[in-house]
Amino acid sequence: MPTAQDDTTEILYNGECPVCSIEIRHYANLAERRELPLRFDDLNSEDLARWGIDADQAARRLHVRHQGEVLSGIPAFLVLWAQMPGYRWVARVVGLPGLRQLASALYDYVLAPVLFRWHRMRQRRSSHA
Repeated sequence: MPTAQDDTTEILYNGECPVCSIEIRHYANLAERRELPLRFDDLNSEDLARWGIDADQAARRLHVRHQGEVLSGIPAFLVLWAQMPGYRWVARVVGLPGLRQLASALYDYVLAPVLFRWHRMRQRRSSHA
């Protein structure tokens, strides 16, 4: 028999990334207000072995575990948005053929790499402090 945990979608994000934190905090507040079955895990305090990825992989992209499957990047966002009132339309639009590929390319080759480089710079600065 499925448990409530089986229905929970888990979101793995970088809590040390200012951009990621603002966005995820917004989603988490909405999820809490609406009592949505979403759990938000900061990669900096989460057992990443449970996710089957290392810290470097986790910091490079948003990851979502939904119905036992781990997704990352735009597919992960699509799962997250599809479960959130007010964002379902975003999932439908971004999920359209052509637009999905464009969004994936922008995320994979522009946004995610920039955020990851910023993350590495913050790590280097904090290790020298």
